[in-house]
Amino acid sequence: MTAQPNTVRKNNGSRLPNPARLVPELGPVAGALFKATGNGSVPKTTIDLIQLRAGQIVGNTYLTVMHTDSLRKDGVSEERITAVASWQDAPCFTDAEAAALALVEAVLQPSPHGERVPDHLYARAAEHYDDKALTTLALAIGQVNFFIPLALIGKPLPGVKPSEQWT
Repeated sequence: MTAQPNTVRKNNGSRLPNPARLVPELGPVAGALFKATGNGSVPKTTIDLIQLRAGQIVGNTYLTVMHTDSLRKDGVSEERITAVASWQDAPCFTDAEAAALALVEAVLQPSPHGERVPDHLYARAAEHYDDKALTTLALAIGQVNFFIPLALIGKPLPGVKPSEQWT
């Protein structure tokens, strides 16, 4: 049976209905990713910072609003949230957070010099994170990358809680 094409949604709604209702298998996968990244080896704030940066890199309002809201709820200052876009010269990030932000950029942006995550960047991150935390950072980058296609294609509603974000 061939699926019928959808019409484009109006500006006040998402393009797709709730993906978890369309593909129920998504729920357990998403839950496992959240559980894995929430293992405590990397601060939640750091995970939200790198996921905010990922949303900025791909130019997705839904992701940037979601992670900005999460950072605000966790008490992160507006200075730090705003500085994520220009983190390289921002004095408000710890060395560990800067290393994590460098990792997400390296993974998501093409490198004009070859390898995306060169040994020196890995060594910089390894100064601040043990193997479990580095794996968790990699999973957190993968987690946001898992949702980027849904965010770009489905265009969920920015600023609306996840249970209500899809029309």
